[in-house]
Amino acid sequence: MIMSPRTRKLLLTAHVTTSVGWCGALAVFLAHALVAVMSREEQIVRAMSIAMGLTAWLVIMPLSLATLVTGLTQALGTAWGLLRHYWVLFKLLLTAVATVVLLLKLGPISMLAEAAGKATFSSSDLVGLRTSLALHAAAGLVVLLAAVVLAIYKPAGLVRKGPLASGAILVLPLWVKFFGTVIAVLILLVGIMMFFGGHGPGAHAS
Repeated sequence: MIMSPRTRKLLLTAHVTTSVGWCGALAVFLAHALVAVMSREEQIVRAMSIAMGLTAWLVIMPLSLATLVTGLTQALGTAWGLLRHYWVLFKLLLTAVATVVLLLKLGPISMLAEAAGKATFSSSDLVGLRTSLALHAAAGLVVLLAAVVLAIYKPAGLVRKGPLASGAILVLPLWVKFFGTVIAVLILLVGIMMFFGGHGPGAHAS
């Protein structure tokens, strides 16, 4: 069902606000993570590690879920559709991948924040975990910026429905092939995180 113009504008405002907020909050998280990795001052590392936990749970996680929900609702309630245009489909997939990775990393983030709150914590503890979180935050920011680019430029390309005619060859735009490959790789990596645990909850914590 197509939304009314007023509802569409209201939802678009909410989507843009949460999307931009997510990018900004993740940038702050990345700054905290980098300082926590590079600093040798125990109090600074402790403060940054605790701040990362608060930012992830109280800001980034709610914004990521709100972005995903408002984006999905917009796609279903406007003429763009969910499976009509490649840019809409890819943007939602990128958002979903970033959200899933965030949910997978909330456990390790909480573990770091909890450890940093103990009197026995030192700047040499959990260096691998802090480095991992910084790398994931940087990669997540790149993914979100790619979604922003798709939303702004809205590159042409319709998702084909139904079988090809006999002898016909499906020709995809170059940008569709590129983004499709990147997203396929990201989904594969998320699958590895979820099912093999190499970078999932509890990883790098020893």
